[in-house]
Parts: sequence; structure tokens; C-alpha cells
Amino acid sequence: MEIQNPLFSGTHERNRISLFVDGENAYYAQRSLGWFFDPRKLLDFFTQGSIIGDAFWYASQKMPPDPREQRFYGYLNHAGYTVRMKTIKYFRDEASGELTRKANLDLELAIDLFTTIAQYDTAILVTGDGDFERAVELLRSYGKRVIVASTQDTVARELRNAVGKHFFDLATIREHVERFTGQPVTEQAGEVIVREEGVVL
Repeated sequence: MEIQNPLFSGTHERNRISLFVDGENAYYAQRSLGWFFDPRKLLDFFTQGSIIGDAFWYASQKMPPDPREQRFYGYLNHAGYTVRMKTIKYFRDEASGELTRKANLDLELAIDLFTTIAQYDTAILVTGDGDFERAVELLRSYGKRVIVASTQDTVARELRNAVGKHFFDLATIREHVERFTGQPVTEQAGEVIVREEGVVL
């Protein structure tokens, strides 16, 4: 069955496409779907037949670094991604005593969107975070095509509104990007650690 991908038009092959994956947000999108995608397959799917500009993956990191995370980030590099990492910081609420974690990479993603703007015609954002609403609007005002790839349950209303018809539901491409059946998955710092080709990542 042919997938109705908004990228696949008559001009697709001439487009330069860059992919920006909000790792933690993508993790929750996958949780809502009930299955996990393979990062390499995701990149291949969205850039097939086109010119690849850049591919970025934004991820949090524990201190000291977890060896499993490091193997996963190495896998991402091998798959073609530039990995941006930020160390997780913990804050305790003085009133409640509740401990919260923070490793927000929204600024890093926004900076890459604009500093690499000359490298792409189409930007694909794998996120549902409403904080990117204004960035999407600005990119479109510069003549860039922006596609948000997320799920119906996890995309923010503001972001969905900003991107208009260029929303792409990840649920529609399961057969193309899902990780191998039986591939173990470990939740680690908002990321997916996978085992592929006999190597634990």
C-alpha cells in the first residue's frame, strides 16, 4: 500500500532535506504508539530519493555517562546523525521535596534550525513540543518547508496549528521504520537503546 507522504511530490528528488529529532519527545511519541522506530530506518525513510542536508538527534546524558547510552549514541553516529547532548541536572523543590530532572535541548535544536538554514529546503522536526511553534512560523516565512512528524496524541495543539497541513503522523509508517521484531528495548534517559546485528547498543 502506498504511503501518503507529504514529502513525496514531483519535486521531492530535488529537495534538500534535514532531519531534527527531539529524542525525549520522540520517546514519548513511541510510547504512545506502542512500538519503537529504528533511527536509521527513520532517516532513510524521510530522505529517500532526496539530497540529505543534515540529521541531528538531541539527547540527555547522565553523569557519569551510562555505557549503554554511549553505545546508543555511537549507533546514532554510525546511522548518520550528529548527536547533541546535554547533561541531566536535578533540582529539588524546597516546598515539596520533590526531585525533578531537566535536560532541555530546545534551544540547541532551534539554533541548529537557523544556523544550518542554507543547507536545506525542507526541515523535518520529529517532535510534538509546542515550544517550536514560533520557530516553525519563522522558517516558513523564509520560504522553507517545515514538516512536523509526531503522533496525534503527543503533538501540541500550538505546533499542529503552526505547521498546518504539513503534519505527518508517525503511526502511518510503522511497516517502514519499526525496529526489528524481538529486538530488546531499554528505556534510558528518554531514549531507546536497541540491539541490532548482534551488538548491544
